[in-house]
Amino acid sequence: MGATATLEEVREAWTARWPEALALWSPFTRLRPPRFCLTEEEEGAEGLTGSFAMIRLADQRVVISLRQVSPDLVGFPLEILGHEIGHHILCPADLADNARMLARIRLNLPTVEGHAPMVANLYADLLINDRLQRARGLDMAGVYATLADAPATGDADGEEGAGRFWAFYMRLYEVLWSLPRGRIARGELDERLLGDALLGARLVRSFAGRWLEGAGRFGALCLPYLLEETPGAEGAWTVWQDALGAGAGGFPDGLTGVEGSEGRRALHPSLDPELNGDLTGPAGEAPAEPEAGTQGGSRGQYREPFEYGEILRASGLDLSDHEVAVRYYRERAAGQLIPFPSRRSPVALDPLPEGTEPWDAGEELSEIDWVETALQGPVVIPGVTTVRRVWGTSPGAEPERVPVDLDLYVDSSGSMPNPQVTVSYLALAGAIVALSALRAGARVQATLWSGALEFTSTRGFVRDEGAVLKVLTGFFGGGTAFPIHVLRDTYGSRPPSAGPAHVLVVSDDGVNTMFELDEAGRPGREVARKALREAGGGGTMVLNLWAPVDKVPGLHEAAEDGWEIFPVRDWADLVAFARAFSRRRYEEPGMVGR
Repeated sequence: MGATATLEEVREAWTARWPEALALWSPFTRLRPPRFCLTEEEEGAEGLTGSFAMIRLADQRVVISLRQVSPDLVGFPLEILGHEIGHHILCPADLADNARMLARIRLNLPTVEGHAPMVANLYADLLINDRLQRARGLDMAGVYATLADAPATGDADGEEGAGRFWAFYMRLYEVLWSLPRGRIARGELDERLLGDALLGARLVRSFAGRWLEGAGRFGALCLPYLLEETPGAEGAWTVWQDALGAGAGGFPDGLTGVEGSEGRRALHPSLDPELNGDLTGPAGEAPAEPEAGTQGGSRGQYREPFEYGEILRASGLDLSDHEVAVRYYRERAAGQLIPFPSRRSPVALDPLPEGTEPWDAGEELSEIDWVETALQGPVVIPGVTTVRRVWGTSPGAEPERVPVDLDLYVDSSGSMPNPQVTVSYLALAGAIVALSALRAGARVQATLWSGALEFTSTRGFVRDEGAVLKVLTGFFGGGTAFPIHVLRDTYGSRPPSAGPAHVLVVSDDGVNTMFELDEAGRPGREVARKALREAGGGGTMVLNLWAPVDKVPGLHEAAEDGWEIFPVRDWADLVAFARAFSRRRYEEPGMVGR
């Protein structure tokens, strides 16, 4: 196709090659047709900025701005389309693997973690382009050679760091494809750069089938060049970032946990025995990988909330710290949920059909009894011949199980961790119990509290898990003053028909502020005792204590008033408590009505 072809002609020609591009990966590849943008308005509507192409993992879409495609690249439709398809098929392929690749690369870019999305994009490009060049016979080298003199590939702006990094990256392609030195790499190619390019090519080939394991190593290889880079020089590579923000609009699951070696930094490829077979230590043993946690990253099996948030943002999600925390604790709690306790009523009511009545337009369509409607006549007239079944009830043989509502009070004073930064086991335990209650059909009132007048609650008892988690993941960090007025007002106006509720307080020895005078001068113990009686479902305090319960002022009296008190020495023990809470009190045979 000539360079003078119109954009419409280019779109028609490239659209015709789409099935052929799909077949490059597999004859069974199915992907939504690409969106070709011809104007700035169309690009803006698709969110395409900077680069001339992009992928979206959330809706499996390829977007290309034909307006921005250089006339010299118009003759490479298979190469460009095949490359974009490769991001969906090979790397990163899905939201979860994209996020885990970013996590590994971020960990290996200390002080320059902000470059992780760019490095991940270039790493994925290497894997895809090498497959297309060698296994499918496409001229990927021709694409880079055509653009070898573009500003992004050289030192035209005098940006030494940017020029060296791009020279290293282009030289890596030359090694992979046995191209003569300088065919696509520009700038000074010193011995160190040449050696790193050889290591990079070996890494791409060695980890082509397990590219997630190679991601951290590639990040370590790129780190010295990024440290040398002039601030702002990365803008020269924006045009190549087709997978930058590929996770926008979606959400990766399972990211709170750290898998395998993901939580520790990778060895630099020059020290990696997998890439240097003869590399051994003094005793003939290969150098050991660093222990988890010794060089940064998460300790243990889970990420911290702030790490989780940084990875989500690197994936392209635009979330506040609070929104990140809500997602974090929802995911951490998901694997711990159990059915919340329920009570038995004397009898359950079984449904009993009691005839039919007219069905009117505007009522639920699912309520129509079509058999009875058909018996009214051969012609169905909505609102005239349509009828619905009327149901009554009859006493059943089995008791009805009614879920107990949960009234949850979580301490957020200065002695507690901020759940938006580090793991808060108070927030996690609260999430486990609250989400279990909601799963069982109960309603939850959640209250986060700190000093005087420092509290926030859901709007009464709700079934909205988002509202509950938003309260639990907030943070005050102030003084300590239990909101006794919330407890008083909740049960001062709760109707008998609302059913029983269980009051659960998560705190430390600061819980004894519950027994101070309220704003009206009434003893807090008296207010709490009355609220506990009106709640009707019992009360529990799980407290981080170092002194015996009877040595903490007010707790002995609380136990006398009916509170069950569970002391823990380590906040992490709250998770075990939360899981056992429902079983211990409500699920065992005979534990009814407590």
